[in-house]
Amino acid sequence: STQSTWDFIEVNPRLQVEHTVTEEVTGIDIVQAQIRLAEGATLAEIGLVQEKISLRGVSIQARVTTEDPENDFRPATGRINYFRAGEGIGIRLDGSSGFSGATISPFYDSLLVKVTARATTHQETCRRLSRALSEFRVRGVTTNIPFIQNVLSHDKFVNGVVGTNFIDTNRELFAMTTSKNRAGKLANYLGEVAVNGPQTPLATNLEPSKIDPNMPAVSGPSTLGWKTILDQKGPEAFANAVRQHKGLLITDTTFRDAHQSLLATRVRTRDLLKASWFTSQALQNCYSLECWGGATFDVALRFLHECPWERLRLLRQNIPNIPFQMLLRGANAVGYTSYPDNAVYKFCELAKREGMDIFRVFDSLNYVPNLQLGMDAARQAGGVVEAAICYSGDISDPSRTKYNLDYYMKLVDELVKNGTHILAIKDMAGLLKPRAARMLLEAIRKHFPDLPVHVHTHDTAGAGVAAMLAAAEAGADAVDVAIDSLSGTTSQPAMGAIVAALQGSELETGIKLSEVANMADYWEQVRSMYAPFEATVTLKSGGADVYEHEIPGGQYTNLHFQAFSLGLSHQWPQIKKAYSAANRLLGDIIKVTPSSKVVGDLAQFMVQNGLDEEAILKRADELSFPGSVVEFFEGLIGQPYGGFPEPLRTKVLASRKNSVRLEGRPGESLPPVDFESIQKNLKSKYPFRNITDTDVMSYVMYPKVFAEYMDSVSKYGDGVSRLPTWAFFNGLKVGESFSVQIESGKIVHYRLNAIGDLNKHDGTREVFFELNGQPRSVFMKDNKETTLGSSREQANPNDPGSVGAPMPGSIVDTSVTVGSVVKKGDALAVMSAMKMETVVTSPIDGVVKNLCIKVGDSLSAGDLVALVVPQ
Repeated sequence: STQSTWDFIEVNPRLQVEHTVTEEVTGIDIVQAQIRLAEGATLAEIGLVQEKISLRGVSIQARVTTEDPENDFRPATGRINYFRAGEGIGIRLDGSSGFSGATISPFYDSLLVKVTARATTHQETCRRLSRALSEFRVRGVTTNIPFIQNVLSHDKFVNGVVGTNFIDTNRELFAMTTSKNRAGKLANYLGEVAVNGPQTPLATNLEPSKIDPNMPAVSGPSTLGWKTILDQKGPEAFANAVRQHKGLLITDTTFRDAHQSLLATRVRTRDLLKASWFTSQALQNCYSLECWGGATFDVALRFLHECPWERLRLLRQNIPNIPFQMLLRGANAVGYTSYPDNAVYKFCELAKREGMDIFRVFDSLNYVPNLQLGMDAARQAGGVVEAAICYSGDISDPSRTKYNLDYYMKLVDELVKNGTHILAIKDMAGLLKPRAARMLLEAIRKHFPDLPVHVHTHDTAGAGVAAMLAAAEAGADAVDVAIDSLSGTTSQPAMGAIVAALQGSELETGIKLSEVANMADYWEQVRSMYAPFEATVTLKSGGADVYEHEIPGGQYTNLHFQAFSLGLSHQWPQIKKAYSAANRLLGDIIKVTPSSKVVGDLAQFMVQNGLDEEAILKRADELSFPGSVVEFFEGLIGQPYGGFPEPLRTKVLASRKNSVRLEGRPGESLPPVDFESIQKNLKSKYPFRNITDTDVMSYVMYPKVFAEYMDSVSKYGDGVSRLPTWAFFNGLKVGESFSVQIESGKIVHYRLNAIGDLNKHDGTREVFFELNGQPRSVFMKDNKETTLGSSREQANPNDPGSVGAPMPGSIVDTSVTVGSVVKKGDALAVMSAMKMETVVTSPIDGVVKNLCIKVGDSLSAGDLVALVVPQ
């Protein structure tokens, strides 16, 4: 070059690429031959005579590289967490950098290994090479193996009719099925738990039992049961048959409300399925099995890493004979707010399709327009409509005048006119005393003799069995009970007690007491597996104070769990008293999800901030109330009986910018959900999952929770639900092991060998496992170490513009930046703790001088959120 620069030209005979194929079909080592020739030997001297060279079969080489076919074959980098090659007859491996622990750099050749196959025909060689590649396991980096397998299975390639434009003209080669890497992703989950602790917050320090209980063995599910009548004759005939039935029918709530009330809704699908076949046999005379809806929907996604729809499908497959019953919150579906009408209709349609039969429809305020929407949606879906009146107060006490017998009878009349198939009396707190049960049932029977009636209660005060027997004697057709070992206190009355009490009478249930005992033995052992969520840690027995605080049974344990998580467990007695006070402040409302959440959130807010009723009323226009309380006053969950309390409502809403005052049914003013658009967006965001219409509905119900669930699936796979319950909650300790079937015919044995020291450069620890005896390690960020020693500035209580966190929790959204001009009541950030979200607002007009938080930060009460200075 005249400019004295260097130009590089690669002269490449491609010998290093193709030599393996030549060697396999000729038996000649041409690399060695080239070296010999370079030394001066002749072809004849090294035995290379054309007439003596013959072909022996067919050979194909595949270069396995860390190149991503879906990203224009760009090199993929990272650490190989696990490497296993496929071998066998007719397979040759020429290795490069393919081994566990290798770090793939962007600066060197991406070749991992050459895989060369030889067989007698081209077609057999394709099959042999494809088989070997299918046995490769490369985890941690992307490879081109799926693309090569598509090539090897393509008709044109197999038949040898390809040209240089083969890839360009056959784009289907890029439609690749990638490995789910279930075993490796489960190792990621176990590594996360080993380093950072349980991935679902535990309510107590009790250890989950490691037993593996089983129901008595049966050959399969029963085909006999009330579902046959429902499927063959429809909802109306089913309701008539229930009314004509002579004995007392029972609903078993063990699969939902019982564990919601006693174990914080944490029972996993795995443990429900193990009980399913025996339950199908033992309870074939059951009216229904309550197994879905209510809090189980979001808890499955939020805390159990499970799809609630998959739970419904699996239970339906295993229990085909008993009608399934769910709890539908009217216009709130299975959420905590109102949804557009088409969302509620679509939800019921999907639930019915996936296996639901009976929709117990209620409204948290007994607001008939909301109830009617849920009833219409369930009816249109083809389900049995069991409309519920939510019971509060005490109709046997003449001094309790708000929710008296006349109130309930007018409500029943409304539900009958709206076409309910069956009437439910939903006593969510266990307030229905035996005398009141007789009074209510006798009145209903007098006015509606042909109406089937189903009664639900909780046994918090210990009077549940007596109340249900009184209801049955007064004309109830069915009552809710729970298996004995998951009954009592905040759960339902014991099934065994009701069954035994009615044996030999006209109301006999048709359930065998011996089989109830077998089921109770199983669930008693299962209960010990959920010890971290055990309600009896704080609730040693029932308490008649429920008639004072009126906390619903299903909320009782969840409320205590929230209090524990917020550091308020020592103030539990005060929280119960605050619950009563909050209820009075809100106007003595019907209390069941989501209205009970409003009361519970306000109660905890009062305890956290040292506020009594007088302080709330006095300072309502300056406090940052929980989001659920504000939404209640805005009318977003409906209209309470007797109206909203004033002037509290006006003060609360005046303190919030852009607050609304809805009158009437909230869903009427909401635009319809665009399901197709949502599905398109979810498919784009989560390409690793086949987004279904049930996924779309999960997103519609809980957008943030669904996103967190999908992040979990992306990181840990869909096999987390298969882990033993103790391992799911607490993971493995060093030296412990277990086996899990990650898919049909595939069992993986996990053993935790060691947890490495902290890498101070990136804050990670290496976690060492054995998977089926093979070493495997994963790197996990130690979140505890990264927060050690860090402290946050505290808000100055004497500076009105120094805004502190009103509760412990995490930041889920920010509404301002430094320099933002705000008015009093403008949102600064949104905090979340468990299921309670609170909007942190500016207490003054001014400018945000300092924003001390970002999304994801964990705060303690009083930590500085922002500093607002007057303009």
